[in-house]
Amino acid sequence: MRKALDSAADVVILDLEDAVSPAHKDQARAEVFTLLHRLTAGGVRRAVQVRVNDVRGETGRTDLAVLAACAEAARRAREEAAAGGGAPGEPVEGEAAGGEAGDGGRPWFEVRLPKVESAAQVQEVADRLPGVRLHPLLESAIGIERAYEIASASPAVASIALGEADLSAELGVSDDAGLLYARSRIVVAARAAGLPAPAQSVYPRVRDLDGLRDSCLEGRRLGFLGRTAIHPAQLPVIAEAYRPTPEEIARAREIVEAAARAEETGTGALALPDGRFVDIAIVRAAERTLALAPPT
Repeated sequence: MRKALDSAADVVILDLEDAVSPAHKDQARAEVFTLLHRLTAGGVRRAVQVRVNDVRGETGRTDLAVLAACAEAARRAREEAAAGGGAPGEPVEGEAAGGEAGDGGRPWFEVRLPKVESAAQVQEVADRLPGVRLHPLLESAIGIERAYEIASASPAVASIALGEADLSAELGVSDDAGLLYARSRIVVAARAAGLPAPAQSVYPRVRDLDGLRDSCLEGRRLGFLGRTAIHPAQLPVIAEAYRPTPEEIARAREIVEAAARAEETGTGALALPDGRFVDIAIVRAAERTLALAPPT
């Protein structure tokens, strides 16, 4: 876990589900509980998601009970720090600072929910973990069919994502073509619910970095943003694939600057020097591109 926390990932996922054998669930849960307490006590607000087990089973419900205790401990630490006139610690530069002043005392860690198939599952967890941001994973045919219902189930939902391994097994598909509908469906459902573009599912062939890059570029074309990695070597490949190219940045900057000039002069229709017509949707897309560009 320490290697993951020290990595360049935007978010670290502590997996209590697939990465842990049934015989080691209790040990893994205890280690996550201890780690979250240490990070809270040290004031480190690393962006962390805990992937629990299926909450419809006893193991998942136990995971939730432990996380509820973590959230309560974090709340008490904030109250004690406030009473003492200080804070339990300062966030690490560049890292998430959930749970600090300004976000209503929200617990700083978040929860990744596997095998979500209904809005009721999401709402139950939201009730048990008030204030915790939730990230449902859709991994079955019924989950895909209820994608929007799940995405809009609660204000606690911060994103949705696809679990492609389980879905592929259920559908009996053997290549990406069989997942195209599900991928597009989840992108549309997320945006319709007002959520950010979803991150892609994991790419399981760890050593195939060229294949990972091609898959990320395809995901980007479908409307995904970012990807879950299972090995540190995948991180720079994912970052590069989702980072706008210099040509895309230049084109986006041209569009945004032309739109600003048109607004200043009161021009209605906007056309670029090469004859391309630009409307508000294209301007917004250009603004999103610039938001993803590396700082200059």
